[in-house]
Amino acid sequence: MIILKTYASGCRGLIWAAALSLPLMGASAVLAAPPGSLPFGVYDPEGRFENDNDVQIEHLFLPWEDVFLASLLEADAYAVKRGRSVLVTIEPWTWTRGERNTPETLIAGIANGEYDTNMQQICEVLSQFESPVTIRWAQEMEDKSGQFIWADWDPETYIQSYKRMVDVCRVATDKVENVDFDYMWSPLGYERLFEFFPGKDHVDVIGLSVFGLQAWEREILGEEQTFRDILTPRYERALEFGLPIVVAELGFVGDAGYVANWQNNVRQDLDGFPELQAVVYYNQQEVYPWPDGYGMPDWRIPNNILPVDTARSD
Repeated sequence: MIILKTYASGCRGLIWAAALSLPLMGASAVLAAPPGSLPFGVYDPEGRFENDNDVQIEHLFLPWEDVFLASLLEADAYAVKRGRSVLVTIEPWTWTRGERNTPETLIAGIANGEYDTNMQQICEVLSQFESPVTIRWAQEMEDKSGQFIWADWDPETYIQSYKRMVDVCRVATDKVENVDFDYMWSPLGYERLFEFFPGKDHVDVIGLSVFGLQAWEREILGEEQTFRDILTPRYERALEFGLPIVVAELGFVGDAGYVANWQNNVRQDLDGFPELQAVVYYNQQEVYPWPDGYGMPDWRIPNNILPVDTARSD
């Protein structure tokens, strides 16, 4: 399977007690993708994009512990009905915060095979999907914020862990007819990303994260940033690997003018980004505090449009 064809062809939600989020039918607001021709996807827990035929990618997040795996098949049915491929972000922890492992426990458990079954079972269910599937395991590994227990490890430890999980998934699905997952390695795009690259044998596509927060940019950076401003250095670093590139998580919050600028550019201002295959919007409120006291921005459209005096910090 070629990732470009997967995305170009087009071919979180009911909240389960097991902590898997799937699209919620009958959401009150109906949204449309930003203008442009670049393939567009959403992480859309409230199902606000359910009727938009211009969405080609359905993004799912799931933990590999405490998850009701059978519910994934409902997500596939949702995607198939809408002609969407599926990007699955697998986070190696539980979403029950008080029961999460330490990084040391996770590292040891992966190395000794304790978590092989977790990955195997998820991949076996995903192998039943009719939709094309891309697997994104343990994203944003070069981040130092403390959000993820799998981030800021020794690079070689992360690389070996990533490779092991891809290999486990491949073994689980090798004998399943017509199953050929793509595997996305997904750094934030910071300068350290090169240290964590697992190699082309285990990566089909590179995912990046691009978020714009107007108030933070004006106060901390001294000026507002555009989609191009934030993407360009991350994209140029990712180019070094010679693989297709996707913005796997996208969000922007600010006043109406700021949001309109981003909205109109994320699928249209593409000169100089020939390897960019798709952008995937994170249509959910942030779950981890933004630095410098800026709280948890609400990336959801249209909640992301703020009054001028709130959006800007002069």
